[in-house]
Amino acid sequence: MHRPDAGTAYGPLRSPRAAALLAALAALFVLTVPGAAAAATGPIPVPVAVIGVPGLEWADIDQKTTPNLWRLAAEGAVGSLSTRTIPPPNRAITCPVSGWLTISAGQRAGAPGAGCGLPPLPEPTADGGARVPGWDNLRAFNDDQSYRARIGSLGQAMADKGWKVAAIGPGAALGAADQSGNIAKYSATPEGIDDLTPYRLIVMEADELARAWIDRGVDGTGEPIPPTEQAREHAVATADREIGTLLAHLPPGTSVLVAGISDISTAAHLHVAIGHGPGPDGKRYAGRLTASSTRQQGLVTITDLTATALYLAGLERPPAGVSGRPWHVNAPGGATVRELADADLASQVLRTVRTPFYIALVIVQVLFYLAAAIAVRRGRGGSRLLAATQVVAVVSAAVAVSSFLAQLVPWWSTGSAMAGLIATILGFAFLITGLAFAGPWRHAVLGPLTVVAGVTSVCLMLDVATGSQLQINAVTGYEPVTGGRFYGFGNIAFAVFATATIMLLAGLAHPLVTRGRRRLALVVCGAYGLLAVFADGWPSWGADFGGVPAFVVGVAVFLTLLSGRRLSVSRLLLVGVAAAALLTLFAFLDWRRPADRRTHLGAFFQQVLDGEAWPVLGRKLSAMIGTLGNVPLTVLSLAALAFLFFVLARPSNWGASALELLYRRAPSLRPALFGMLSCALAGFLINDSGVAIPAMALTFAVPLTLAAAVRALQLAGPATPTPPEPRSRPAESTAPPAS
Repeated sequence: MHRPDAGTAYGPLRSPRAAALLAALAALFVLTVPGAAAAATGPIPVPVAVIGVPGLEWADIDQKTTPNLWRLAAEGAVGSLSTRTIPPPNRAITCPVSGWLTISAGQRAGAPGAGCGLPPLPEPTADGGARVPGWDNLRAFNDDQSYRARIGSLGQAMADKGWKVAAIGPGAALGAADQSGNIAKYSATPEGIDDLTPYRLIVMEADELARAWIDRGVDGTGEPIPPTEQAREHAVATADREIGTLLAHLPPGTSVLVAGISDISTAAHLHVAIGHGPGPDGKRYAGRLTASSTRQQGLVTITDLTATALYLAGLERPPAGVSGRPWHVNAPGGATVRELADADLASQVLRTVRTPFYIALVIVQVLFYLAAAIAVRRGRGGSRLLAATQVVAVVSAAVAVSSFLAQLVPWWSTGSAMAGLIATILGFAFLITGLAFAGPWRHAVLGPLTVVAGVTSVCLMLDVATGSQLQINAVTGYEPVTGGRFYGFGNIAFAVFATATIMLLAGLAHPLVTRGRRRLALVVCGAYGLLAVFADGWPSWGADFGGVPAFVVGVAVFLTLLSGRRLSVSRLLLVGVAAAALLTLFAFLDWRRPADRRTHLGAFFQQVLDGEAWPVLGRKLSAMIGTLGNVPLTVLSLAALAFLFFVLARPSNWGASALELLYRRAPSLRPALFGMLSCALAGFLINDSGVAIPAMALTFAVPLTLAAAVRALQLAGPATPTPPEPRSRPAESTAPPAS
């Protein structure tokens, strides 16, 4: 039998369609079969050294002051470390004790009390080990928290395998202790352990930076006094020398993981993460660190440190409760120290401008609604004022997507960050507005609306399909410092994306419906709506757990009303079941992937199987209820709703309500508004961002509706009100009276 040459394609593969189909089936197999995407072999065990330096930032490292850290960074892989743990009461920072306990558990952990001091000194034992004092209290505290961190998981996993663990320094004792709080080998300094060869895991704390803060004491308000620049530099240099001492004693082939495991100041920061030596894939660390927990080049989390140490030591599957993922390298070339320091600067600037930005947004929006109400209801200023109102409304709606596009420009590096942010956002908003009025579509009732909604929907969809770069450190996105989310659709982005998509569907349906092609309009809108829901919920793209049901409800309500059918309880129940089924499918497919590649959808599916889902749901419900106290966003929602129903929907001096005129000229918009409101309400009830979702949805939808309503008024022209006829008296009867 003739065997084809190696360079000759088999018959079926000559067809591009067949090749594409086979590729799709292969991708589906990789996605859904457990372990199919995992490496054929497990980890290659190596000794692991975890070096924790509380407070270490990339701005602290330079070639002269920290030669050992500089060499590790130059030869290894680097990234920024998000150190989110359970913070102390009324603080938004990570304390050293919480950082070490989080490493111990592989899950966000914390400690009782409001203090943020140094870890306790371990109690030495006769066999050269030690015990962490107060361990039982620390374990009880974390058992009562919603994260249910199992402190001691790292050390216990090593002990269960018979691997030896050594801890150097009080904080390292917290990180390396087993679930009973015991450490088999402990020393206060690296010189205290003569031979490190027998140990599979060595954990060391270099706490000089933290001590520099503690030594300064507190001010009159109880806040810590920062050390001088010279004192900080001296502390960093001392820590670097201590790290150099440990490096000289490590056995060859040791994988070194350096982490700035906590904050030491009053502000949260991104910290240092360095991987040096053998990596999880058998190759040496080099380039930018990443992990499947963040999917971002040069960004990892503190819980990933636990998973990385376990994997490198030879444990392929981490114990239950460890939420992190091993550090990998998937980008050629490393990041410079300056680039990583700039990433922390961006996160710091974001935290200072976010609140003022939202306050300014609320004030501007409310003032705009008041001015627009005068223009629409009273008609003052005539057509020019209406035309200006339409343009400003389109600019206002374009601000939403522009707040994400602003990440294409380093606005945080300008002299005035707030001014740079506003100028950048307005610049993109003006560009989008120019596009909305650039072509013949500007004369159509829904022309500018369709352009702005289309740009918004497509840009955000492309963003999640390419790694969610526009949402990192965006003023309306997520900030790596807090570590709430690192990829996919955040709640604010979801609100904007879902609303823009539903408004876009109205624009796509309008020309088809007006030409009597309602069925084609339903097909087109259904196809794009399904694609948008897929983009929102697919684990490799949006990975949005709470957004999928709300989005399905919004699109379904729109399509139902567009088809001419009425909403009913049975139809709404059917939509709810379909939304839950689709979400379950996404979560199940994600759960079928290897554990280290799952998103929070697959992780939640596993929590449901383990009976641990209620604490997660309770935490999200509590967060949602807590958003009701957000006064600016609540005011923004109420102002937008009031403008929609008490201005646009009420008759005006123009002879009819602007909204009614708009519905007559663009009947597809009415279903869109009902779909948008349904999606916003469902999103409010399901997501932990609560009131922020309807606030952002209305901030986008209402200005676009206003712009379309203004165009409807312009096309209708002012109507002269007809004075009511005087009520006449009944005519007297001329019939003869009855006899």
